[in-house]
Amino acid sequence: MIQGKLLYHEINGRIVELTYERERLFLEFITPGIVRVGTSPRLKSHAIEKVPYEPAQIELAGRDVPVFSAGLFCVQCGDNGKLSFLTVSGEKICSDADADVSLYKDKKIRVYKEILSDEAFYGLGETTGFLNKKRYSYVMWNTDNPEPHTSRDPALYKSIPFYIGFRRGFAYGLFYDNHYKAYFDFGKTDSRVCAYAADDGELNYYFIYGPAIGDVVSRYTSLTGRTPLPAIWTLGYHQSRWSYRDAGEIRELVASFRRRGIPLDVVYFDIDYMDEYKVFTINKERFPDFPGLLAELKESGVKAVVIIDPGVKIEPGYAVYEEGKSRGFFARNRFGDIYQNVVWPGPSAYPSYFKKEVRDWWGRKVRDLLDAGVAGIWNDMNEPASFAGPLPDDLVFPGDDKNYLHTEAHNIYGHYMAKTAYDAMKASGRPFVITRACYAGTQKYSTVWTGDNHSLWHHLRMAIPQVCNLGLSGFAFCGVDIGGFFSDTTKELLIRWVQAACFFPLFRNHTAAGTRRQEPWAFDRETLDIYRRVVKLRYRFIPYLYDLFYQHENSGAPVIRPLVYHYPDDPETYNINDEYLVGESLLVAPVVEPGRTKRMVYLPKGAWYDFRTGKEYQGGYHIVDCPLAELAMFVKKGVILVGYPDMEHIDPGRRDTLIVEIYGDEAEYTHYYDDGVSFAYRDGGCRIYDIVYRDGSLEIAPRNDYPGGYKRVIVKTRDIETEIDLSDGKTTRNIKRIRF
Repeated sequence: MIQGKLLYHEINGRIVELTYERERLFLEFITPGIVRVGTSPRLKSHAIEKVPYEPAQIELAGRDVPVFSAGLFCVQCGDNGKLSFLTVSGEKICSDADADVSLYKDKKIRVYKEILSDEAFYGLGETTGFLNKKRYSYVMWNTDNPEPHTSRDPALYKSIPFYIGFRRGFAYGLFYDNHYKAYFDFGKTDSRVCAYAADDGELNYYFIYGPAIGDVVSRYTSLTGRTPLPAIWTLGYHQSRWSYRDAGEIRELVASFRRRGIPLDVVYFDIDYMDEYKVFTINKERFPDFPGLLAELKESGVKAVVIIDPGVKIEPGYAVYEEGKSRGFFARNRFGDIYQNVVWPGPSAYPSYFKKEVRDWWGRKVRDLLDAGVAGIWNDMNEPASFAGPLPDDLVFPGDDKNYLHTEAHNIYGHYMAKTAYDAMKASGRPFVITRACYAGTQKYSTVWTGDNHSLWHHLRMAIPQVCNLGLSGFAFCGVDIGGFFSDTTKELLIRWVQAACFFPLFRNHTAAGTRRQEPWAFDRETLDIYRRVVKLRYRFIPYLYDLFYQHENSGAPVIRPLVYHYPDDPETYNINDEYLVGESLLVAPVVEPGRTKRMVYLPKGAWYDFRTGKEYQGGYHIVDCPLAELAMFVKKGVILVGYPDMEHIDPGRRDTLIVEIYGDEAEYTHYYDDGVSFAYRDGGCRIYDIVYRDGSLEIAPRNDYPGGYKRVIVKTRDIETEIDLSDGKTTRNIKRIRF
């Protein structure tokens, strides 16, 4: 905390320097809507690759208490470093607390913000508990916790020190860009105060103005980066288990999906595909022709994703270890020796991804896997995890600019491991990297999932707030282990889980060794039939999900959104934990309690159609039927949804038919199309379809000179279906027969 009176200030370009009796504070106006607050004028960020500077003309008002503004908001500066963030008309958005707070007094960095009575808090990544983080406390320290996660667990696998403060009419964000161990208390200890603290580092945070939640997320992701448009096949169904132990089991798994008519795009290889768990090796007994197996999978439309852990087995003669040892690539203890701890291979060394030479070395090995036919990389155990006690604080990781102690490196270790894989893969097309541990900004490189959950109903309930808050924290591509990872799932839980996760960006079923199998056919015919329908429903909506990812890369908007995101004037939406929006048009209300065949659904203001029945509802609370076989979904009136016909997997080159579903008397929609795998879209290699329905006529107008696209469109309303042939190359279509 800053101490002493404010003596004077100086404006230098976009930076305001505030001089106090004992120290200085700097305000750097990045854009008219973002200001950095710190004790240094410049500070290296591991989350921000390129600061998105915009012209910012600083204006000064006030004499005794200076007020600075660069356009969208004002910063009022007082003694003892007190800052108040105000609207341009002087209304308080966020302010340092006046209260004498004893919380975190032993921490080096401390910030106390005032909590207003009606304020809610969102974000902070995958943290446990409800959507609204008010009256929770958390620790930012990437932690491998195999026990069942509850709202009392302060730390999980990811450290994303960003949250959104919200009350009706105002939203703002605070991003504390400090990767040392950090702490948040959202009024749990003192209801007046939202407290932040860190063990080390410097005071360094960004205030991000709204006024809408979407504005905050857009500006935050302009800083830390956005998830690039993923390869379209990654939006399909993923099947995983620890482990499918040999080539025969993998072949039978894929054949079972195809035989039973369940779409499948991705199969995962967990740690048993390796030779004694040694990274970048293949168990030749279990997988005698690994490239040949992957070629078979590719031929059947299935991609292979393999797990990679950072721990390198300490074994003389093992090439990866010998190379890393000879070149000084591993972390070292305080005596200068290679540090070792125990993970799956036994005694292991930890590569230092903070050094470019190490990243290049590791990346070449990743590319060798790609050359063998691997399509995606799954980074695990990269908190970094260890079986023989925690890594010591004084452990040294060599870096390019300096050596990093473990206390500084821990929370960004997984971040740099993800960057390593992404950079190695991007020359071959859009990479698919999935990581368990990460920091703010990792979304530029990797998909994430919420780690090792359990087959428990309260973990299913927690999945929706986790995915919504990850989206608000910049991680558009995220998901959970469907069915639960640890413990045995049940028929009902598996069905309700796959329904709840049907539209989660990452759609993956994964479970642990020794647990009951949870492939779609693992229980009975009813489970299989329901599961198949859910997966087919997911594939129907893949073009809509793909459009949302395109929007995300351009605006930062999450794919999965809490209701408050689009309905901030409706207090009923502020604390809804068991519903979510897919984009703005589709509301999903799964059953997340055992034994329920009905549920209460809240619909925001306006008219909504029940996706199952076509029945129209007005906003408000409704009790709806939800038998085991059904997922409650509602479509906003006045929208268009796009889809694909049934498919067994996503073939980017064979997407020739688009389904256009119209809900209401008037609607507009913009649909995006590209090759689904390359970065050519960034150079104009894509097609945009403007779709307008008005006065009983439908117009479909393609934009961009792009060779690919659809040959036909199937148009559906509540009571009419018709087909349009686009193969003649006409750019506009009017269909008079479509009327409600």
